Amino acid sequence: MSPKKATMVFFSMKFSKINNLLLALIILINGYVILAPFFPAAIFDLQNHQAKQQQLEKEIKPTSKPNNSTQTPQPNQVIIPSMLLDQPILEGPTINRYAILNNGIWRWPLASTPDKGGNTVLIGHRFTYTNPKGVFYFLNKVQLGDEIGVIWNNEKYLYKVVSVSQVPPTDMAIQNNTSNPELTLFTCTPLLLPKDRLVIVAYLESKS
Repeated sequence: MSPKKATMVFFSMKFSKINNLLLALIILINGYVILAPFFPAAIFDLQNHQAKQQQLEKEIKPTSKPNNSTQTPQPNQVIIPSMLLDQPILEGPTINRYAILNNGIWRWPLASTPDKGGNTVLIGHRFTYTNPKGVFYFLNKVQLGDEIGVIWNNEKYLYKVVSVSQVPPTDMAIQNNTSNPELTLFTCTPLLLPKDRLVIVAYLESKS
């Protein structure tokens, strides 16, 4: 075999290996893009969550505070037993919303807070490829009648879900203030084509 032909064969084999590697990489990336949204749900379904859910249900129940007691400051947080959620509530201006949402649940600053009544609005990611299990990934597991606890300024607020709906992202009414104390949570839906918002509305049941 001539040196020229040998060189051509060598480079042909090299290019063939590179092409095979690129093809394998493309298959892996496409597989991840398609399957990643379902990984957290598959793992969730394989586990037993009864003990964790019962623990969270106890945590959101009203408790009486002893007279003249000194409380240890608690972070503001939301607890939803039906989706095994126990997360802090993050604050910040709308201009920083993307950075805040990448770290957890964000309270819409133009809405109310639990201590002031009105509509407290909490927003969280359902799914991102950098964080497949977003804080509101399992928000679809919340049903009518479920209880939601919010700890705000060391006070405990218990809400009951009265509405589960899906609205387009142009529906800004879900963020409007209300005359009655309520809680609104929303995230993107569905997983593969997040063109709408999954909205949970809950009314205040008690405060302790």
